[in-house]
Amino acid sequence: MIDFLQNYQAIIHYSLHLLLPAVFGYLFFKRLWVKAWVVMVATMLVDLDHLFANPIFDPTRCSIGFHPLHSAPAIILYVVMLFTPNKYLRIVGIGLLLHMLVDWLDCLLM
Repeated sequence: MIDFLQNYQAIIHYSLHLLLPAVFGYLFFKRLWVKAWVVMVATMLVDLDHLFANPIFDPTRCSIGFHPLHSAPAIILYVVMLFTPNKYLRIVGIGLLLHMLVDWLDCLLM
């Protein structure tokens, strides 16, 4: 099973980045799930912090804990965003945490 997952790691990774926000948007924001999905997918811009790494892309590097917006302090901030009264800020927090979850799963597959 692990071999299968490792062979399709990139497909799984990018599919989860698109599918998990859709599922969470539909489950928790039914009336505006498409907007919620778009906002959560837009949180993939958090990967812009990869531009500060050398090399920019390394398929063997785990993003979690390496890049500044993938660090523990940043993740704590994303958790705090879940408790804000602003609905869209909560959606951004969920999107960022889902992004971190998918990247962490990717690290496990390496």
